[in-house]
Amino acid sequence: MGKFIIAGITQIETIVKVDKIPLENKSFNPLNNSIHTSAGGDAFNISLALKWLGDDIRFMSVVGRDQNMGVFNPPDREVTLETNYVLPLMNETPMQVSFFDTERNEQTFEDLKDIRDVGYEMSLVDPIIDTAEMVVLSNANFCRPIMQLACEHDKKLAVKIHSFSRAKLKFNADFLSAANIVFFSDLEGEDPYAFVQEMAEKYDIDTIILGQGAGGLLLHDNEKHMTMHYDPIRTGRVVNNAGAGNALFACFLHYYQKGFSVVDAIHKALLFASNKIGYMGTSNGFMTETQLEQWDSLIWDPRGQRNITGS
Repeated sequence: MGKFIIAGITQIETIVKVDKIPLENKSFNPLNNSIHTSAGGDAFNISLALKWLGDDIRFMSVVGRDQNMGVFNPPDREVTLETNYVLPLMNETPMQVSFFDTERNEQTFEDLKDIRDVGYEMSLVDPIIDTAEMVVLSNANFCRPIMQLACEHDKKLAVKIHSFSRAKLKFNADFLSAANIVFFSDLEGEDPYAFVQEMAEKYDIDTIILGQGAGGLLLHDNEKHMTMHYDPIRTGRVVNNAGAGNALFACFLHYYQKGFSVVDAIHKALLFASNKIGYMGTSNGFMTETQLEQWDSLIWDPRGQRNITGS
């Protein structure tokens, strides 16, 4: 069981299934059983995925002052997240609306409210930082003091770069310089191989995962000077891609922390994410480690010939 502190963005997400992206210009669109609203966001989804995998987590975030905390633990979910470290400091909880069609095209609208202007109560972090084996952050402003504390205590640091662009590189530089492991969402307009190699060399990042949506991902291991492309795994129907990146990143960190190689950890993570996209909503479709291992033995090792262990 890994011990993680996870801090970052939590939001209320609405996902809408439509016939076609881009949307048609129609004033009224009746949609039966096609709109889903739930809690989501980097910190929430990564925390929930790691909890499903059996890890000990401390979920830290900021939400609106009038936010009902019950939304983070619906009564029909088997796994419960503690919300002691989710602080109602914002004017409103961030929100996101995503439209997707049957061809896996998406359009997303995000409103982060006043998250850039809100801090975090570091007196809650100081007493527990040494209990964590790894700190996982999104690149929100309120995470910067947590990042600094993690570095001071020599903790492994993983960072999910939310909405990266070259224009925001200066904003993200301190996160990139501090991180051991970085996950980037899909990159537009650049050669992905050159990009991950540049980031790894410039910021001395041990491991980079670059999500490429339906195209899979790139995995870069800086120590071995190795960059590999992986296609996505298809284990069932694809309902919605939302949250797949967070699920993949969480599973990778779970197995990496257990001592698996980056290659074996990414194999597990691809399988975990493939199950995730068979469900509506970013916080649904997670497997337990036992369930994942059962699928892993069927898909990656059908004859029982592989012998991979983690510490």
